[in-house]
Amino acid sequence: MHLITPRLLITDDDRDFRETVAGLLADRGFETLQAADGEEALAIVCREEVHLLLLDMQMPRLSGLETIERLRRQGVSWRALTPEERAQRQASRSAWQSRGAVELSMLPQSGSGAGSFQPSPEELVPAVPVPWILISGALDEELIARARANAAFSVLQKPVRLPDLTGAVAAALQRAYGWHAA
Repeated sequence: MHLITPRLLITDDDRDFRETVAGLLADRGFETLQAADGEEALAIVCREEVHLLLLDMQMPRLSGLETIERLRRQGVSWRALTPEERAQRQASRSAWQSRGAVELSMLPQSGSGAGSFQPSPEELVPAVPVPWILISGALDEELIARARANAAFSVLQKPVRLPDLTGAVAAALQRAYGWHAA
């Protein structure tokens, strides 16, 4: 069985911060993508599979919250799973993994191999909203409330401590996908 490596999108206009965070998370086994602002993040989300968004609040063109709000207007669901949905997703994941799950991008095309496994359409439908974490150097109660109203998994204060960041990332991935670090 091939396990899927979580892909994280780090969005921050401070290149040094963005690259440092990306490197630290890559060293911990995550695949990382980077965006310099919300517009670039939107473009990446439209063409790449992303499991978690890390967004700075203050950026040119689109702030972290504006990026999430735009994704929501485009029809992306950011609601929390109900316990029933979580149980159903786990049952589906277990059935899929028992058949030798691979990354979707690695699946053979229809008819490309005798007996090749192809998930059913309902297994391909995203059942979990992409979690996101807001990072800001200027947190206040209003910003935290706005982030929570937009379903932020976590809100972190800059400068962010590495254990806080990695803990929030791991918790978000575990809650959304049942992922556990190896």
